[in-house]
This record gives sequence, C-alpha cells and structure tokens, in this order.
Amino acid sequence: MQKITSLPADDSMPGWFHTSRARTPRPAHIGQKRARFAIVGAGLTGLAAARQLATHFPDDEVVLIEAQEVGYGSAGRNAGFAIDVPHDIGAKDYIGDVTTANLVLKLNTLGQNYLREIVQKYSIECQMSESGKYQAAVSEQGIAILEAYRSGLAKIGRDSQMIAGSDLPEHIGTAYYKQALFIPGTILLQPSALVKGLADSLPSNVTLYEYTPITSIDYGDKVTLIHDRGSITADTLILANNGFASHFGFLQRRLLPTFLYGSLSRQLTAEEQARLGGKPVWGVIPAHPFGSTIRRTVDNRILVRNSFSFHPDGRPREKYLSQYLENHRKSFERRFPMLPKVDFEYTWSGAICLSENHEGFFGKLAPNVYGALCCNGLGITRGTATGKLIADLIAGKRHELIDFLTRSPGPNQTPPEPFLSIGVNSVLKWGQFRAGMEI
Repeated sequence: MQKITSLPADDSMPGWFHTSRARTPRPAHIGQKRARFAIVGAGLTGLAAARQLATHFPDDEVVLIEAQEVGYGSAGRNAGFAIDVPHDIGAKDYIGDVTTANLVLKLNTLGQNYLREIVQKYSIECQMSESGKYQAAVSEQGIAILEAYRSGLAKIGRDSQMIAGSDLPEHIGTAYYKQALFIPGTILLQPSALVKGLADSLPSNVTLYEYTPITSIDYGDKVTLIHDRGSITADTLILANNGFASHFGFLQRRLLPTFLYGSLSRQLTAEEQARLGGKPVWGVIPAHPFGSTIRRTVDNRILVRNSFSFHPDGRPREKYLSQYLENHRKSFERRFPMLPKVDFEYTWSGAICLSENHEGFFGKLAPNVYGALCCNGLGITRGTATGKLIADLIAGKRHELIDFLTRSPGPNQTPPEPFLSIGVNSVLKWGQFRAGMEI
C-alpha cells in the first residue's frame, strides 16, 4: 500500500478561476467503484486523456478524479499562452537540433489543434484569441537572445517579425521594451475557463469526480485508489498529476514542483484603455526566462506574472503572496505609468512541473500504470497533446510523436534533500537577480 504523503492545497484567489464562468462541480466519489480506466488529475493532460480514451473505448467507463475543483488548480493558474514553437533554453539559438525541434513543433501544434477543435465544437467561452506572442527585451542581453531565437526559428521555417522599441506602443501600449520578436502562432486564452469548459463537455462514458483527493493506493493486478469516503478500482491507471506523481511512488527525486506568481488587475475603464493604446489583446513573454510575463486580456485586465519558489511537496506557501505582490506592482508601474490607479484584484501562485534536464515522462510506469507528466512550463499545448497521445498509446495506436515521446530518457534524478531545495532555490534567486529590469 502506497500512502500519499502530500495533497494539493492551492491558495484561494486565482484570478482566472474567479473571473470565469461559475459552474457546479461534479460530486465527490462515495463508496466503492470499479472501472476499466482511472485517471488522477483533471487538468489539461487528464482531460485530454479522458476524452481520447472515451473515444477509443466507447463501451467502457473512464473515471477522472480531481482532488480540488476543476479549473482551480495549476491548469487554471498559468498565463494562458498556448505556444506552438519550441524554445530550448539550453541551445545557443533556442532551437538546437532541427529534427527534434520539428517534432516538438508538431507535438505543440497537435495540442493547439485539438483544443481549437473542442472549443469550436462545444462553443467553450474561454477568450481564445489567435493573437501570437511578443518575446520582448529590455536589456542588450535580452536583445541578443531575441536575435538568436529569430535565427533559430528561421531554421525550422517559422515566421517571426522583429519590432523596434519605438514601434512597440502601437502593439502593446507600453514603451518600456527596447525590442520585441513577434511570433504569430501562439494562442492566448483564459485557462480556467478553458479547463471548466473541457470538463463540462466530456463524453458520456467519462465520470468526473471532484473534491476526491486520493490518500493511498494499492498496486496489484488491478489498481485501487483509496480516499476518505471509499475506493475506486481500475484495470488501468493514468497519472496526470505532474509533481504529485512522486507521492504516488513514481519518478521520485526527478520532478521539480516550482511555483510562479501572478496578479490580475481590475478591468480598465474606457478612458484607461484609451490612455494605454495598443492592440486590444496581446501577450508578452520575457526574453530572459526569469523576467515578467504580461498580458492584456479580452475583458481588459492586465496580468503580471513573475517570481519563483520551489516546494518539493507541491504545495504553495501563503507567505510569498504578499512579498511577490510587491514585485508585481513594481513591474506594472515600470511598464504602465499611464495607468497609475489600477489595482490588482487577484494574486495567486501556480505550480509548473520542471525537470533538471527539461525532459518530461511519457509512457508506462508499471505493468498497469501509465503517466504523461512534467510539461516543463508548456502545460496547455504539451499537456493536451501528451494526454491525447497517452490514450492513443493505451489503445495500441502508433504515431511518430508517440515514438518520439517514448524515446525520451525522462527526467534526470536530482540530489536528496536538503541539498535539492537549497540548490534549486539558489538557482531561482540568482536567475531573478540576473533578469534585472526584465522583471
């Protein structure tokens, strides 16, 4: 019997969740249940896996289990960028091996197209916008990164446009940045609204249980998931719970649950929108990986996302919220001096699952246990794609992207505690220091 030593416990003010359509959560599971398939984690990966499994096995029940409420956890706390292009921060041109980069591009595009199809079919209101993204720089170091990335994108045939700082206010209102690389393929969306809509449009043979945290698990010929009010026994289990997979007995000392912090402003008035100028919807990714992500949303709010902390139990720490809110306020004021009285309504943390070597896990963890885990910051597209493909793998389908994913060496092993936390948090602090005014 595997005891689950840590459960999700996210903080209470995720802006995307509270500003998206309210829904009635599905009831928690009570009693005993048997099903052919069970999936732990109703984020983007788990939702895609459940939908695709239900299509492959229409006569079998797929049970999808969520510890909290759909849209409240990490899938609804990211910045809302569904990115197509690869970005290998370990390569000089941020693309690296062209063959690998093209496969990553296909993988991300698969995730994008799958989401587009579902959103259109079920009329999911999630502010989906084909807006592209701006990779923007403040420093000379950042500009060098943009130039290198543009040359890398050209190698894989992806269009991009370098925009001078003097022209940027026409695009994003602010004159803060010296230069930006516009990449057209990114989709912007409201992540919590997306996840809620995906959950409410699942096939009829998917049973979703919310507020059902698993407290222990018995691995045998069948897998039995035990919680405080009963148990669920399945022939096949899929783990789609990222960093929490290590608490289920797999990939221990290989997953790095890292938290990013976001703040969402109140809605801008018509007069403030006019003062800001620029396009009505846009998203900025920092040239430096530790800089600030900034968005202007469809409903005229400004998102600021920056600052990091690492917590191996996968649970955030409330004390960081007020500290990092100050960072968000400074970042906002630097960029938007024309908006002096715009306050933040929501501040929250959101987990991303990283690995030391930037590799995820995809495939079989045990004889009847599969995993699609560790998206390394690309949860919307990568999580969706790998969720769909893990269902295809279980159904016996073959695909070049399945072969590509199963060839991965998986996440590297990391040092034991306390050296791991000391090391990771030191890297995060140093990275944020080096980012300078990019934050």
